[in-house]
Amino acid sequence: MSHAYITESDMKQALTDFAHSLGFALCRVAPATEPPHAEHFRQWLADGCAGEMAWLERNADRRTDPQLVLPGAKSIIVLAMNYWQGERDGMEHIARYAWNHDYHDLLAPKLRELDAFLQKHGGTQRSYTDTGPVLERDFAALAGIGWHGKSTMLIHPKLGAWFFLAELLTTLEFPPDPPLADRCGQCVRCIAACPTGAITAPHRLDARRCIAYLTIELKGSIPEELRPLIGGRIYGCDACAAACPWNRFAQASQEAAFAARGAVQLSLRALLALDDTTFRTLFRGSPIARIKRRGLLRNVCVALGNTGTSADLPALERAAADPEPLLAEHARWAVEQIMTRANR
Repeated sequence: MSHAYITESDMKQALTDFAHSLGFALCRVAPATEPPHAEHFRQWLADGCAGEMAWLERNADRRTDPQLVLPGAKSIIVLAMNYWQGERDGMEHIARYAWNHDYHDLLAPKLRELDAFLQKHGGTQRSYTDTGPVLERDFAALAGIGWHGKSTMLIHPKLGAWFFLAELLTTLEFPPDPPLADRCGQCVRCIAACPTGAITAPHRLDARRCIAYLTIELKGSIPEELRPLIGGRIYGCDACAAACPWNRFAQASQEAAFAARGAVQLSLRALLALDDTTFRTLFRGSPIARIKRRGLLRNVCVALGNTGTSADLPALERAAADPEPLLAEHARWAVEQIMTRANR
């Protein structure tokens, strides 16, 4: 340490206290070594389970070696921020994390403050929140932020699965925290709850079938055989997390920026009528903005194809004439699904 009069333990407590003052629920430390599941990650990529997320393979070496991300890194500080907003009926079509502000924008300034704190004590840092080449859930589990659930989500006994992760790689050395014991037992509710069968085995997720991937990461046409399984979801999916019994202990977040904004409460038909300008206005600063109008309305068409009625046909027929080919194709599919149900 650069300041001999401050012990590593004292420094760690000061860091933890500061992180809590910034709104983080947890702040724990893992050693900056190869993550425990590095080889599993490489095999997952080799099996093609990442789908079109090519950046995962491009950064595979860095994701499995913190020294390539920050030479001289000794510790990885892992932070968790609770985003649970309590039970809300009628909001299942959008994943909870996307109800309001983009968490990247919210956490970035907090990470900068922590970085500045560590710089004062001689540290060099690199910080990420799902934005860089770090196997964050692996290091979070190693640090005791949570254990790996069978859905591949991290679970904490007091936060459930409803928290964001962020990391600071640092050249400072802190005492590492112990991992938590796996407390899933024989429970497989998350696996049974997955609408598309994307959790192919305990701790094994095929992203190509995951609704979060299909509605967010996939840029082109959603495979027709998977569309009926998406149901009414239009951005992400909380099915596996919601099924977890540990979530009954979750406490509501105090962060107002995660409360649902009005745009996510619009009806599917109202969303389908959005032009590009209105879409950008309504979803400015939201995670939903990243998939653009074409992506969201593609998903809305699939949801209406699965849940809509004849009253939705005029809106879908207008969408079928949209100059955006991706939207038009999914709208035609939705019309066919509703007509088939009506004729049946």
